[in-house]
Amino acid sequence: MSRKSRREAAEAEAVESVEVDAVEIASDDDAVELVEAEEAETSLVFDDKSAPADRAEEGPLDETEANPVRPYVDLGGVKIVPREGLHLRLEVEEGSKRVVAVGLDFAKSTLQVQPFAAPRSTGLWHEIRDQIADQIRKQGGTTSEVDGPFGPEIRAEIPVAAGAEATAGQTSRLARFVGVDGPRWFLRGVIAGDATVDPEAAEKIEELFRSVVVVRGTEPMPPRDLIPLHMPKSTPGDAGTTTV
Repeated sequence: MSRKSRREAAEAEAVESVEVDAVEIASDDDAVELVEAEEAETSLVFDDKSAPADRAEEGPLDETEANPVRPYVDLGGVKIVPREGLHLRLEVEEGSKRVVAVGLDFAKSTLQVQPFAAPRSTGLWHEIRDQIADQIRKQGGTTSEVDGPFGPEIRAEIPVAAGAEATAGQTSRLARFVGVDGPRWFLRGVIAGDATVDPEAAEKIEELFRSVVVVRGTEPMPPRDLIPLHMPKSTPGDAGTTTV
């Protein structure tokens, strides 16, 4: 493995060290009655939706808002626009073997995305931000909340696991946690690499996050359930995108 590959692997491990606890959100039964009850309850708990004012035009888009003739890499809960230099990874839960996240390597940065079911009229990001920050602090990291291009986001410095530290020679990594509340869904992203410190790389990754299309589907789902993801279906437009 090259020095660059070892460094990239270490960066990915540093971010993933908070992913299992901070991202996996408890779910309940799929009964329609329970969904309706939880939506009513969340209206008392969650704040308004958090999203850019131009989300419906500039993204992240709902499937109903996307261009139907544009080529996408279909991953189930999300669709990704292929582009030159973009490398796609699927993150699989070891026990269940289900796909739990999509990793995108681009512009010397990484972007991990996860789509979740959400209430119809209220959002999840305001509360989930607090949960992520608490989890990072419990692991010895530090966080700050800033106003980013998608609204409030978390800037974090996360301790590197012992193995990754020995490989990369660093004790911590920087990460950005972003989130957007859409129509009946919530899309969360984790940004690492150059996009945490370099404005030019950050702009490219932010545009990549904007280009994601969320496919909520029509099946009833409790708020906070991960919208199912799957292996990509080949399309004529996926040239330039490497799937690992």
